[in-house]
Amino acid sequence: MEICRYQEQYRQQIIDLILHIQNEEAGIALSIEEQPDLLDIPLFYEKNGGGFWIAVENNEVIGTFAFMNYGNGNAVLKKFFVRADWRNKKIGLALYETVISYLKENNYKQALLDTPAVAKTSHRFYEKAGFKRITNEQIPFQYEYPDRNSYLYLLKL
Repeated sequence: MEICRYQEQYRQQIIDLILHIQNEEAGIALSIEEQPDLLDIPLFYEKNGGGFWIAVENNEVIGTFAFMNYGNGNAVLKKFFVRADWRNKKIGLALYETVISYLKENNYKQALLDTPAVAKTSHRFYEKAGFKRITNEQIPFQYEYPDRNSYLYLLKL
């Protein structure tokens, strides 16, 4: 398994993986049209100083994790997904450690994320990693998240 930065050759695999997990596994019903960032990852993530990482095994995308740069040391974590048959094999942890290490090395001060209320396993992961659940009023910088049943989490770096 290799973790690397976004590569265009994997774009469709990334889209397929994320849509499958969101819609088939979690039942969230998100279309690709509601996620234009997936259609142009370099523009939405990399151009403004963010990043998008993928876990690849045998030329197949098995996981993703990204962040958007919100300036002043603020990051918003996005698109943290691991293919079902690779879960519990530390792929998510490796992706997480890659992104958090990058943020710390580049002097980010805090990372925010929103995650569906139904994603109980994700909540446990974030809380174990030191994230604190916050309310919309406690968001420390300008961030508008999708109007869905989501929880917000904040990590001080």
